[in-house]
Amino acid sequence: MRLMLLRHAKTEKAASGMRDRDRNLDTRGLRDTPLIGAYMARHRLLPDRVIVSPAARTRQTWEYLARVLATKPPVEYDDRIYENTPAEVLAVIKECGAGAAALLMIGHNPSFHETAQRLIASGEVEARERLNEGLPTAGLVVIDFAGDDWKSLHPRSGRLDRFVTPRLLAAATD
Repeated sequence: MRLMLLRHAKTEKAASGMRDRDRNLDTRGLRDTPLIGAYMARHRLLPDRVIVSPAARTRQTWEYLARVLATKPPVEYDDRIYENTPAEVLAVIKECGAGAAALLMIGHNPSFHETAQRLIASGEVEARERLNEGLPTAGLVVIDFAGDDWKSLHPRSGRLDRFVTPRLLAAATD
């Protein structure tokens, strides 16, 4: 099984009186999202199922990401990954059962960063150290697990396959 946790792309600052969930992507976010999507497509990091927070910025991140993917997997918007804890994120993942070998979730920090840290037991040391520093906007964490049913997911059972950010991708092309 493969879990891909994607933090939403960079967003605008909240205007006075604006609800947090209504914040949109800013110029950098609109630029970074297709970059991550192109990386995913090129490296065949293609989800079978997508779960997205209902916030405007996560919806936009999915919309721009989906434009560069050849196939569009089923997507659902789940309030439980808007404001939550890592335990709640894990509960949503476990509900997927055996229905998806590759699951993409698009959500928020700090829960996505903490969830990734909780699940990872092994993987490239340098990537794990970078991830320990934080999960920036449009950061993608790819974690592989043995088994074929998300219900069996438990802490420290995953291997970090890769941790990619727009900054790392830009540095690689310079």
